[in-house]
Amino acid sequence: MLSVDALQVHYGSTHAVRDVSFSVQDGRPLGLIGPNGAGKTSVLSALSRLVPSAGRMHFDGYDLGGWSPDRVARAGLIHVPEGRRVFPNLTVRENLLMGLRARGGRASEYDMDDVFDLFTPLRPLVDRLGFALSGGEAQMVAVGRGLLGAPRLMMVDEPSLGLSPLMTEAVTSALIEIGSRTALMVVEQNLQVTARICPEALVLQAGAVVIQGPTADLLASEDVVASYLSG
Repeated sequence: MLSVDALQVHYGSTHAVRDVSFSVQDGRPLGLIGPNGAGKTSVLSALSRLVPSAGRMHFDGYDLGGWSPDRVARAGLIHVPEGRRVFPNLTVRENLLMGLRARGGRASEYDMDDVFDLFTPLRPLVDRLGFALSGGEAQMVAVGRGLLGAPRLMMVDEPSLGLSPLMTEAVTSALIEIGSRTALMVVEQNLQVTARICPEALVLQAGAVVIQGPTADLLASEDVVASYLSG
């Protein structure tokens, strides 16, 4: 589905991503974990062609080099960015429908009813404006908008960031279901959340992969947690 080899991202003199390589297969959600500044978001931004990068990136057999962000999205590589980015003056329904812009003529496994089945708290909020949503509600809208874009592979950045335990559970449960139906990458700082969604993960530090393996093993390793995931 997705193959990345020797990915590099620079911001001026800052080397944000250093020779990162991995692959994502359908039915095997992959987590990217690590502390702030590890390069996780930069990896997703490079794949979405939002930032310049070097290295090789192939999605569904196509080389992403030289592609524009809208072409990437219309091919089905859907990015749900950190910060939710819900349109404040659009309703929940209107925000969700914005996802259709990325679908083009591709068939989709998800429609509006599927989104509301995954995120039941949104059903009574269809006419609520984006600025009036809680952080958890906005995160549900952001993920739902991505689903309506007919993802072949969906990348979700920091889905639990700033959420209450109740909303974290709701979003995590939905991503577990999504990952059983759709290829998925999840960027997270919370290893417990990642382990529930993704059977495998990369640990990034200072832009480089320091460990790759089953999330259950990473979660069980006190050394990994203490060295790379605390603080």
